[in-house]
Amino acid sequence: MNAEEFRVAAKQLIDYIADYIEGLRERSVLPDVEPGYLNALVPERPPERGESWNKLFDDIEPIVMRGMTHWHSPRFHAYFPTANSYPAICGDMLSTALSCIGFTWNAAPACTELEMRMMDWLASALGLPEHFFFQHGPGGGVIQTTASESTLIAMLGARTKILLQQGLDNRFDADDDSNQRHQILSRLVAYTSDQSHSSVEKAAMLSATRIRLMPSSAIDLSLDAEELRKKIVQDRERGLIPLIVIATLGTTNTCAFDDLEKIGTICFEENIWLHVDAAYAGSVFVCPEQRHYLKGIEYATSFTMNPHKWLLVNFDCNAFWLVNLSLSIYVRLQLTLITSNEKIILLFKGSKTKHENQDRTLDYRVIDSNNFYYRSSLLFHQHWQIPLGRRFRSLKLWFVFRNYGIDGLQKHIRKQLELAKLFGQLLKTDDRFELIDEIRMGLVCFRLKGSNDLNERLINSINHGRKIFLTPCKVKEKFIIRFAICARTTNENDIFFSWNLIKEFTDNLIESNNQ
Repeated sequence: MNAEEFRVAAKQLIDYIADYIEGLRERSVLPDVEPGYLNALVPERPPERGESWNKLFDDIEPIVMRGMTHWHSPRFHAYFPTANSYPAICGDMLSTALSCIGFTWNAAPACTELEMRMMDWLASALGLPEHFFFQHGPGGGVIQTTASESTLIAMLGARTKILLQQGLDNRFDADDDSNQRHQILSRLVAYTSDQSHSSVEKAAMLSATRIRLMPSSAIDLSLDAEELRKKIVQDRERGLIPLIVIATLGTTNTCAFDDLEKIGTICFEENIWLHVDAAYAGSVFVCPEQRHYLKGIEYATSFTMNPHKWLLVNFDCNAFWLVNLSLSIYVRLQLTLITSNEKIILLFKGSKTKHENQDRTLDYRVIDSNNFYYRSSLLFHQHWQIPLGRRFRSLKLWFVFRNYGIDGLQKHIRKQLELAKLFGQLLKTDDRFELIDEIRMGLVCFRLKGSNDLNERLINSINHGRKIFLTPCKVKEKFIIRFAICARTTNENDIFFSWNLIKEFTDNLIESNNQ
């Protein structure tokens, strides 16, 4: 494909994408396929000779779209939203065209510097304390793939901090017969709620860290701060080392909020790393009236949220901040094999890592204790992520901020909050249903009065109809149906459509039970 052919193909594909997004109401949300459907449609081996663009384009519908769950359908109410907007798509297009690997400033200056500025823009938009800003405070942020990666990195950084405090590093030299490092690592404990995301447990497993899933409150499903304090004291008495507390703002199951002020006070008094996971709900803080949930954020050591969930930035785009860049030394020592500033084993053995502007800018990969950016005398972060390569993700964030503005993002969030309230009001008109707790953010948790089995049968029948898509959860042995406002294009008519469909399937289920 040459440039002229690319122009034709790209324009055709852009028209197709726009038609697809605008026509999603006409498609079933869920596909009608069985596992392995694609094997009969795609040959076992690639073609020997290249095929025409038109032939490839003609295969999109029967092969790809036939097996797609349409996450951006206005009637997709499962999981949590994954954002989608036209300016974000444009940003991704440009990022793909540039195809840089921004692991160091010199490799792509715009990639590094725009990301730093966008992390400050985002921190400002969310109302985060200034100590998380590159420009104003001692901290700073980076764009990751997902909140799962950010949680793992926070846990690894906290682990290395403990080792350094004991006069050790994180190297596991085969010739080191000392057991001191292993003895310390085997005593580390992470704490989180039993309602936290599964990625927290995964991070503990990957970092070989013990984890305590603290029981959540029976009232609001938040982490019980007093029980946390008791368990920390008990663990210290047992000779264990409290490592990190992961608090959640907006849990996956029910969008419950942990009390940051209470938990943060404990972490401050006990000198424990506090990581705050606001993957879904973090976007809501662009609306000042929602920032009461952030009370206590000043205690956070690290904070993460997903613009790609609710802030109209397409996947993947996770934001991760550290309260102080001097903490990044712990992340650096955990995620790289550096023997000096002159040698990076992961890149080129024995090669020089410095470039001519090394002393005047930040590298997400390279650290130099004499480096500075905006301010001096700080240890700079490198390898705030697992991979070496970095995509130019900040472009789509920049495009969205520029095109929507803070006002446009606030209107989007507030509209979705109102749609969730509308669905809750409709539920209250039918005494066969019960709301589970209050409506939080864009999520409504409810159930049909009766057994867990009855509710499971209801959601299965709804999803088998493929016109809307819901996902369940089980909390305190109770089967719950989750109704999330997901798509940017969802409106009141879609809510009424989904509600009427739920009532219809409920009528059929109850009728079949009575026969």
